[in-house]
Amino acid sequence: MPSTRLANACLAIGLAVIAAQCPAAAQTQPKTADDAGRRLYASCAGCHGTEGKPAPGSSLPPLAGQSQDALVASMKAFQGGSRPSTIMQQLAKGYTSEQIDLIAAYLSQRKK
Repeated sequence: MPSTRLANACLAIGLAVIAAQCPAAAQTQPKTADDAGRRLYASCAGCHGTEGKPAPGSSLPPLAGQSQDALVASMKAFQGGSRPSTIMQQLAKGYTSEQIDLIAAYLSQRKK
């Protein structure tokens, strides 16, 4: 019976080969920072609209085209609780600073 160490090495090599051959795995990795921001923003689109443009008549402000600094500041204010909201305070707490930066960069590049 092979040693546990050899068996684990074989398993690791096998999984690496499978992962390298799987096109779905390659598609799930963001290729650029803009792509990463777009993917992170997807969970926001239900309320804030695709590409940061809420539906006509919405009470939510458009996020597209705002400065990256303003968007980051808003999210940080929601995270810290200094900006009141019904849901954004809780949602903002789920993002890291890096994720907020990526979302803000993505939205700042969208057309108003």
